[in-house]
Amino acid sequence: MNGKVDLDEFCKELNLEKIYYESNELNLGDSGINRPGLQLHGYYNYFDKDRIQLIGKVETAYLCDLDIEVRKQRIDDFFAYEFPCFIVCWDLDEADFFLEAAKKYGRTLLKSKEHTNSLFYHLVNYLDELTAPTVSLHGVLVEVFGVGVLITGPSGIGKSETALEIVKRGHCLIADDVVEVKRIRDNHLTGTAPELLQHFMEIRGIGIIDVKTLYGARAVKRVVEIDMVIRLENWDERSPYDRLGLDEEKLDILGIEVPKVMIPVSGGRNLACIIETAAINNRTKQYGYHSAQVFCDRVAHQNELEVEKRKLKKKQAEEKQNREENEK
Repeated sequence: MNGKVDLDEFCKELNLEKIYYESNELNLGDSGINRPGLQLHGYYNYFDKDRIQLIGKVETAYLCDLDIEVRKQRIDDFFAYEFPCFIVCWDLDEADFFLEAAKKYGRTLLKSKEHTNSLFYHLVNYLDELTAPTVSLHGVLVEVFGVGVLITGPSGIGKSETALEIVKRGHCLIADDVVEVKRIRDNHLTGTAPELLQHFMEIRGIGIIDVKTLYGARAVKRVVEIDMVIRLENWDERSPYDRLGLDEEKLDILGIEVPKVMIPVSGGRNLACIIETAAINNRTKQYGYHSAQVFCDRVAHQNELEVEKRKLKKKQAEEKQNREENEK
């Protein structure tokens, strides 16, 4: 990672107080976080200065036990390194220990009311999202019964109109037309709308509408995990559509395979209802119940029973014939 982050947004997102700064940008060169206990003790081998520096009660208690001049020298030596920012947790008054060195070397000094471990994990989540691989996809993203559904298909197929009907049925819109997808922690995909397009939809014949204004805050959501993809296609009688649902397709997005369902579109089909059903069916699969497989197993079991019945009837007929022959 090598990017600049707005300091105001960074502090707002993590509820940080600015003690001293010279630039309103943070240059985050690494997605990691460092607890500089060893460095404040004077050990700088393997020190990663590109990481955010985070200290709490243990480090400040150690500094308080040092002679004042030794403490100033240790802090000065540390702040001579060019790190992105220095954060003091627990709302400690000892943050003033670092103010002189921050001003001397032009370092960003911040303060948090959170406990050290709590802020550490918040920072991890924040940096994971910030540094996650990202791709923009054409489609509509909705949440249906808690399932994140990415609706794709050719232009004019009715993606936005279907999503609008889904919203009217009590579900949530996340993004229309452009979906920004991020890969979080290697095995999760999240989707959101570009900031400019949040809450807005384009409905052909009407134009741009604000879903949040028309249907209320419950009708929109900022981000959702993508659980499945539904592709809408024009109905083609020659296409061999899956009638049972045993053939599970997958779509690779940023290296993660997501279940994919293809729904043919034709007059009279209630796409919102079908997508609701697909979402619920996908959820039941996640919990280990595969209705198509259960149906096929039931049919196979019924066929086995029929075969056994035929064998039994044949055996009984043979036995009857043998008895008649013996009687003769």
